[in-house]
Amino acid sequence: IATSMAVQNSTLSKLQSLNGIFAIYKKQGPTSADVLNTLKKALLRVVGIGEGTKMLTTMLAGSKKYRAVGELGKATDTLDVTGNVVEEKSYDHITKEAFEEQLKQFTGEIMQVPPLYSALKKDGQRMSVLLKQGQEVEAKPARSVTVYSLSLQDFSPPCFTIDVECGGGFYVRSLVDDLAKALSSCAHIKELTRTKQGQFTLEEHALKEDRWTWTDISQALQPCPKPSGQQKNAKKAKSKHMPTSSESEGDNGDQND
Repeated sequence: IATSMAVQNSTLSKLQSLNGIFAIYKKQGPTSADVLNTLKKALLRVVGIGEGTKMLTTMLAGSKKYRAVGELGKATDTLDVTGNVVEEKSYDHITKEAFEEQLKQFTGEIMQVPPLYSALKKDGQRMSVLLKQGQEVEAKPARSVTVYSLSLQDFSPPCFTIDVECGGGFYVRSLVDDLAKALSSCAHIKELTRTKQGQFTLEEHALKEDRWTWTDISQALQPCPKPSGQQKNAKKAKSKHMPTSSESEGDNGDQND
């Protein structure tokens, strides 16, 4: 037992000496909180590393990229595969050419209504939580969002795959839903993978679970810029070594992109 504690204390000291941000890969299913809890256990419950937790917003600024796999012909209440099917429509009339042509209408500055199942709040509570409690929730008004690029990667009805680069506040689930409606059908998301967040990319930076070790993290760690005076005076984190994550829409429909 003494040996085990000595090893843990040694690892803890190493982790506490690090400052910065690193990206991890979140597979489908678990929420961001679930993944962080697993990571905390793997790293003796120290995840948010020093000043890195305070600079997360700054370092993740910029566009986001996603790869989404959608399924035509079925709509769900959450707009993704976790929800219940609420509508079915024909999709046989949709051609690849028509699909690609319609994508042009969803590029640039567009108006988008956020999904009901989202992290947006009503009376201080997430709309997704209120819906799960059986309460009635009205959709938020449409808002302006930015789509920098949108392309079709595969079209094999009923499934299709698209790549999208977007700004903050954008919902890929709403995009797939709106796109299918514009094509006189319906659809939902089967798979959604974030491939880029700010300066971090899935291929180059995201650590998968088998690499959640001190050695791999220390090598992947991105140094933090020095905080400005305004940032120093901002609200302090609850704990210096508590984890901080970038939320994603893949958390059972509870987050935005």
